Amino acid sequence: MSDAPVRLGVVMLCHEELPIAAGMARVWAEGGAAVSVHVDAKVSADAVRAMRAGLADLPQVLFSPRHPCEWGTFSLVRATQDAAALLLDHFGDVTHVLVVSGACLPLRPVRDLCAYLARHPGCDFIESVTAGDVGWTVGGLNEERFTLRFPFSFRRRRKLFDRYVALQRRLKLSRRIPQGLVPHLGSQWWCLTRSTLAAILADPRRAEFERYFSRVWIPDESYFQTLARRHSPNIESRSLTLAKFDDQGKPYIFYDDHLELLQQSRCFVARKIWRGAARLYRHFPQGDPTAAPAAEPRPGRVDRIVGQAVARRRLGRAGLYMQSRFPLKDRENGKTAAPYAVLQGFADLLPGFETWLADRIDADVHGHLFAVDGVEFAGRSPIGPGALSDSAALRDLDPRGFLANLIRIARRMQVWQFSPRDMQEMNWFLATDPNARIFVVTGAWAVPLLHSDMPFDDIRSAAAILQRTELAQMDVLNSVWLKAQVQVWDLGDFCARPSVVLGSILQGLGGDPAAAADLPPIREIAGMDRFLQRLRNAGLRPQLMGDLTAPRFDPDTPTLQGYPAP
Repeated sequence: MSDAPVRLGVVMLCHEELPIAAGMARVWAEGGAAVSVHVDAKVSADAVRAMRAGLADLPQVLFSPRHPCEWGTFSLVRATQDAAALLLDHFGDVTHVLVVSGACLPLRPVRDLCAYLARHPGCDFIESVTAGDVGWTVGGLNEERFTLRFPFSFRRRRKLFDRYVALQRRLKLSRRIPQGLVPHLGSQWWCLTRSTLAAILADPRRAEFERYFSRVWIPDESYFQTLARRHSPNIESRSLTLAKFDDQGKPYIFYDDHLELLQQSRCFVARKIWRGAARLYRHFPQGDPTAAPAAEPRPGRVDRIVGQAVARRRLGRAGLYMQSRFPLKDRENGKTAAPYAVLQGFADLLPGFETWLADRIDADVHGHLFAVDGVEFAGRSPIGPGALSDSAALRDLDPRGFLANLIRIARRMQVWQFSPRDMQEMNWFLATDPNARIFVVTGAWAVPLLHSDMPFDDIRSAAAILQRTELAQMDVLNSVWLKAQVQVWDLGDFCARPSVVLGSILQGLGGDPAAAADLPPIREIAGMDRFLQRLRNAGLRPQLMGDLTAPRFDPDTPTLQGYPAP
């Protein structure tokens, strides 16, 4: 660490909101910095006179010659050159020059910044990256900004700008980069040592470089960043100003509710501040009593939060479908917002299963949400979570939206029953949703038919439909596109060890597997073999039933009992 004194010079570029810019110039000056203010020549003379009058009591504030400035043109470089030269000429003790705008806010006292610069003697803080390594530019003009010509304004004459770029590409025109110059890019908001800045301004090839950069696109992000590589022995390729930009290259704006975030960043300067952020302007600059004056900035948290916000804006909330961001198939930002469970066949085997399960897991346990005749919410309420209706007609208008809204709105896990008797339109959606947990007992649909009083011909027709439906569903669940967590047992497996199956389900849903020892009543399935044989005799081949001749568990006794012979 060096004991050499540091005197900060500030180049302030202003083009609007001059009263706020004047306040910031006063903050810098009263903190001990020399300030050179450039005001865009397009600003009215009356506004500039008012600004000069308001700062007349501060001899360390100077006003540089005015230039009409436009984004993306060399005029911004010219304004910065003149303001910096004015600082170096009038203040011989200035050791470092920092470039800010009138919308920049110093977050920490000037003395903290000076202490930090003293801790890094001879270091130039300027973001300077070769064009091929840049990942933040917008518009596909990394290298081409240095090899094409840009005589037209990007903002005022966009069509001419685009057409001229396209013409140069088509004709394969290319500019010659000055010999010995390696183009670099970086933030406009830099802090250079006096020696480096003076060397750039006094470069014997300055006129040649200015002619070249006058036709480079956005030269304020490349002129000093390139020439600093020629003259600086020690570059720290980063900016001391906290500035974040969106996909269109526009700066994010900080508001009053960002106060704590800005304070925790420990950055020296922030850009860009909303003109109405009175709370920020009152609060900053403020030192951190818990940190040393030269404490390192910590912009990482701001970067992380901005990154998360950008990702949320681009992708939307998981499981949230909206007209302006309706997703393409299999490219959704999450089909649903949270894990959920689908239980198939259990309600056919265990009449009290819904209530039994609700008492053992922390979840909303519903009946058949996709029943053909209506939605069976928990407790059979006509209105479910989020004021969703139990109307089948409303649900079927957009079943995917119905399910996604139910899961997104509800605070607890959603669990419901399913069956081949239900609407099958959502099978692929459920199977390809990583949030889905699907538990299936195949063949369970036959148990209600076993106890049905319908004529056998009707039973046979119903069995054919239900089996065909279940087989199609199993094809989906066996697909290579499956993303859901799926467990499947056949009817024989379940009947042989119901407590093991139910324990596995409880464990998968965050419950206590030991609670499965207290089994709910199981429907009597004695005679199932005879029933299935009768279906075979009628020309239907039952499938996915498992071995029903194996011993099965009797919930009333600890012994295993066999089925009666058919």
